[in-house]
Amino acid sequence: MNYLEVSHLKKRFDKTDVLHDISFSVKEGEVVSIIGPSGSGKSTLLRCCTFLETISGGGISYMGKKAVEVNGSGKLEYAPKKEFREIQHYFGLVFQNFNLFPHYSVLRNIVEPQRLILKKSREDAEKTAMQLLEKVGLANKAKAYPCELSGGQQQRVAIVRALAMSPSILFFDEPTSALDPELTGEILEVIRLLADDHMTMVIVTHEMSFAKAISDRVIFMADGYIVEEGTPKQVFEHPEKERTRQFLAHYS
Repeated sequence: MNYLEVSHLKKRFDKTDVLHDISFSVKEGEVVSIIGPSGSGKSTLLRCCTFLETISGGGISYMGKKAVEVNGSGKLEYAPKKEFREIQHYFGLVFQNFNLFPHYSVLRNIVEPQRLILKKSREDAEKTAMQLLEKVGLANKAKAYPCELSGGQQQRVAIVRALAMSPSILFFDEPTSALDPELTGEILEVIRLLADDHMTMVIVTHEMSFAKAISDRVIFMADGYIVEEGTPKQVFEHPEKERTRQFLAHYS
């Protein structure tokens, strides 16, 4: 079963079309990287998939359940409220800029969403949080505050916070773009660990060598279109489209 199905998705801001007829799917355990130049629509696509932006056309389904589509009258139709809330639990999103609560400790940043949304007990939520912090090497920072952490550590906490919600699929929007090059490696290593655990992931990234190494499938976007899609070997070593070749020439 496809964990995510995006069909003929369109997005318009005012009168400007930024996503044109985007269709792709993500299977269980698959790692899909989305690459392309700045302004190609990669982050907008992620924001549409996670309902941070409304769509202008097409539809999005998770786990076989239709989350949103534009009906024949051109109106947005969401799943019924209860079902839509369930669908929202299927995915997690890790932002570029961490988005941690500065006045909460690391532990509380991870515990509170579990208690509020998953209705977990504090004891269960803390147990999950500590297990995951241990996994990413930050158990000793549980009582620290975000301002006391490096950017790389903050991003690892953000990943743990998303994982603690037990998503079926995890989205990353340029997870290393706010980090110094030396901190980038520690985040990529965490994502690599998740891939080894068969976590289903969609990663918008400008780290080409990483995308090539970790992905099952790569989508190249330009000007709001999917230009090319295939295995890392196909896209990076044998691109069919001239636009893809032009883009990758900057990274060779």
